[in-house]
Amino acid sequence: MNYISLMPINMVAGLFILAYYVYSGIDGTDRTRWIPGFGMSGAIALTTGLHMIFTWSVTGSFNIAFGEMSVLFGIVFLGAAVALAQNWELLTVTIYAFFAGAAAILIGLRIINLGLTTQPILSGMGLILSGIGGVCATPALLMPTNRTLRLIGAIVLIAAGLIWALTACMVYWEHLAKFSNWVPYPMR
Repeated sequence: MNYISLMPINMVAGLFILAYYVYSGIDGTDRTRWIPGFGMSGAIALTTGLHMIFTWSVTGSFNIAFGEMSVLFGIVFLGAAVALAQNWELLTVTIYAFFAGAAAILIGLRIINLGLTTQPILSGMGLILSGIGGVCATPALLMPTNRTLRLIGAIVLIAAGLIWALTACMVYWEHLAKFSNWVPYPMR
């Protein structure tokens, strides 16, 4: 049994919150309103990602691709939540997000190249667009008055979120059928 259905829907929530933040909150005066959303997304991503990479809960290289990316997504979001809660600058969080984003782009390209997942182009594009969001985080932070850049960033994040939403729907649909007769080991 795995929790792969939880991971993409969490990505959707996190990416939509981030898109909203990039578009309308990055220069706002009430930074605390973003803490719960970033914190919840980060906590779920970090927890599921760490468990996945330490237990190898799914076959093949999926643990690397999705577990490690979930850890990076989670720590960036938790870092943002803590920084906002403490009224710290987000610059170091966005620098970290750059490297996490670069890794997501690479993994997205490799998923497409290897034909991994049942929908490799969809999965790959989800990671690539999410990665572009991370790579562009520092410029968006440093140019908060550039509305065009912020709008483009929000659109990229929403596009990534929509891809993850479609992925989540497909995974929930498949996993509910696949695991409908699953019984925990102690009850077998």
